[in-house]
Amino acid sequence: MRKNILITGASSGLGRGMAIEFAKQGSNLALCARRMDRLVELKAELEQINPQINVLIKALDVNDHEAVFSVFDQFNAEMGPLDRIIINAGMGKGASIGTGYFNANKQTAETNFIAALAQAEAAMAIFRAQNSGHLVTISSVSAVRGFRRAMTVYAATKAALTSLSEGIRIDVMNTPIKVSCIHPGFIQSEINEGVEKIPFIVDTETGCKALVKAINKEKPNAFVPSWPWAILHWVLRVAPVSVIRKMS
Repeated sequence: MRKNILITGASSGLGRGMAIEFAKQGSNLALCARRMDRLVELKAELEQINPQINVLIKALDVNDHEAVFSVFDQFNAEMGPLDRIIINAGMGKGASIGTGYFNANKQTAETNFIAALAQAEAAMAIFRAQNSGHLVTISSVSAVRGFRRAMTVYAATKAALTSLSEGIRIDVMNTPIKVSCIHPGFIQSEINEGVEKIPFIVDTETGCKALVKAINKEKPNAFVPSWPWAILHWVLRVAPVSVIRKMS
């Protein structure tokens, strides 16, 4: 079992849900996010769930790239060595391209990819130095195709993250460093609040249990929950654009 786990974007949604599941398993947790008040509440909850674990929290805006390196290194020094780092922080702002929402689309692009790159750089520097570790990126089922409206930039960033993850994996092949890219389907979280008619959506607890189960298997790629996404992602790859349009 990976004992010391860092999770970004841990104050809410999937990050928070994963932290709860890892706490139940007995992992020590290094948690960071922008909202320190929520992290304080989460730390208390996790220590109540499992008093035997060590929970460290730090404020971090992943778009502050220098802070990403600093916070990761601090966690590694204080808890170390970090066995697994989960790049989870992200956002879903945006609108159709050319409709006046460049700033929102840019913010999503910077947070979901450029900031993810900074996190991957910081994580892999730690893992390369210790010649061990498990890098986990949280992509999305939407990475397999282009989507319209608010999903256009979001899906593009997740496709880029999936590609980045594969490139890192190839780079460290045949070493003790593992790289997994997890593609969640539709799981209830703050990122999709207010969205109507989401197909196959599951509650946060169910989704996060599936995420943690997939992460622990340490496979290169996983689509979760496995039903229906392990099969449906292949269908999405070949579906006509008229079907993709209806889904977004």
